Amino acid sequence: MRKLSWDEIERPEPEDISTLPKHPVRLIVHNVRSIHNVGSMFRTSDAARIEHVHLTGFTGTPEHKDLHKTALGAQDAVEWSQHDDAVPLLHDLKDAGYTIAALEQTDDTRSPDAVTASAFPLALVVGNEVRGVETDVLDAVDLALEIPQYGAKISLNVGVAYGIAVYDLIRRARTLFGPPGDEDRME
Repeated sequence: MRKLSWDEIERPEPEDISTLPKHPVRLIVHNVRSIHNVGSMFRTSDAARIEHVHLTGFTGTPEHKDLHKTALGAQDAVEWSQHDDAVPLLHDLKDAGYTIAALEQTDDTRSPDAVTASAFPLALVVGNEVRGVETDVLDAVDLALEIPQYGAKISLNVGVAYGIAVYDLIRRARTLFGPPGDEDRME
């Protein structure tokens, strides 16, 4: 085994990324206080090649210089937008055909890798580091997704949880529909 050099790792060119097909997932980051968590989610979103990141409430945006420390340029590769209120955005996404899922512990959750084909395209809401997804936002979602916890703590860091969930969702979408760009994948 030999570690690959930077030049040996296959990746798209930054100028080509916007033209590549995306996985049918969007992220809504609502009231996340840590700009480092937001930057981490941008980096993960780029790696997962999702459609869009929506920043809502008081979540910081890529204009904040400290986001760049964890995003490492991903903020320039992922489409994003800022919205004051998450609830109207969720209604707009529903109207556009998205299933809205919250990454939250509720009395009715499922694992991200168990979503059905009809749940795609999907918009995933993550919430505040301490309070999670707020009740008014949770009232607007279609389903709740939960990552099993096996230790003494009852939650993961929001950026870590998002990384696990989005990759489970991407694997599920690719199993159901194939890689993005397959013309028949969403039928």
